[in-house]
Amino acid sequence: MNLGVGLQGAMPALKTSSKLKEGVYGMPDKMVYGLGKIHDKVTASHPLEESERNYAAMRDATQMTVLRNTQGLHAPLRLTMERRAAQQVGRLPFLPSSNLQLEVLRGDDVTLDFCDILNTPDVKESLFMPHAVVERSLGLL
Repeated sequence: MNLGVGLQGAMPALKTSSKLKEGVYGMPDKMVYGLGKIHDKVTASHPLEESERNYAAMRDATQMTVLRNTQGLHAPLRLTMERRAAQQVGRLPFLPSSNLQLEVLRGDDVTLDFCDILNTPDVKESLFMPHAVVERSLGLL
């Protein structure tokens, strides 16, 4: 039962940002943002780069549309509710979170990606004082 609703509203809008971060004098601050090329920040270097950046959102939108068309409105609503609940699982701000529940709901637990190997918490270069991080998150500092 389609009810005349197709993929039109399910596809997320592609967002391109050409706004450069500017410093005090209207120029990008090289000490903060580094000596990068401005061309890389304004446009994509390859036509597939924009597609890869929006792949997860497009996959989720397509999955929700298929679920709505085959199982009814309750299936995408329930899955969205479960994903939002999994995103709100709180830990102390200085402890790394694996987001395992969210990965399982998205189906990312069966794939091996660059961020699974290169972005692990044990090789992170940020060490924080736990009390200072909690006080800052509560607005006490």
